[in-house]
Amino acid sequence: MAVRGRAAGEPARDPGPPPGEPAPLVVGVGASRGVAVSEVVELVEAALAAAGCADRPVRALATVTAKSSEPGLIGAARRLGVPLRAFPATALAAVRVPDPSAAAAAAVGTPSVAEAAALLAAGPGAQLIAGKRKSVPRVGPARATCALAGPAVTDNGALTAGREGAPAGSSPAADIVMTSPNPPRRGPDRRAAVIGDSAPEREPTGTKETQ
Repeated sequence: MAVRGRAAGEPARDPGPPPGEPAPLVVGVGASRGVAVSEVVELVEAALAAAGCADRPVRALATVTAKSSEPGLIGAARRLGVPLRAFPATALAAVRVPDPSAAAAAAVGTPSVAEAAALLAAGPGAQLIAGKRKSVPRVGPARATCALAGPAVTDNGALTAGREGAPAGSSPAADIVMTSPNPPRRGPDRRAAVIGDSAPEREPTGTKETQ
């Protein structure tokens, strides 16, 4: 029986996670200027727990290019042990999301940062696992949002196309803000790598909505 090969130019298919292991997630993050590392980390952990995904591997944080140099996001990625990926606002604006924001569109050029970045970084066919969630800081207004996305997985473990968000074609290139060769472990799951120590936290200085 002949076996059909992959056509020239056809993207390789993701075979899915190894048997018994959950598919990895991507966390999209939006932030206002001066957000603290702890506020972002606590938000991500709370979102994972609320979605019943506390033990699922996270392979990256993702955001808009305009926020990729924010120390709070870089420090959060380091503390969580994952790379921070950044997409242009134009790429994020093309992603269909359930909770767009006019404030975000005015501030950074895309109506969604957290949801769109999560879907785009998770790849073609991605689905939202949890929509946009705001941080709950101990003092002051919320300065971070996050959303969770991952591939749709069938009962037999194969990855399949999702219903919303990431386009079927290849995703636009994203800048990798930081990576590291020494991943920490989180429960039974591996995470992408941490680099050095966590970035120092900054005191919140702004309240502009950019999520």
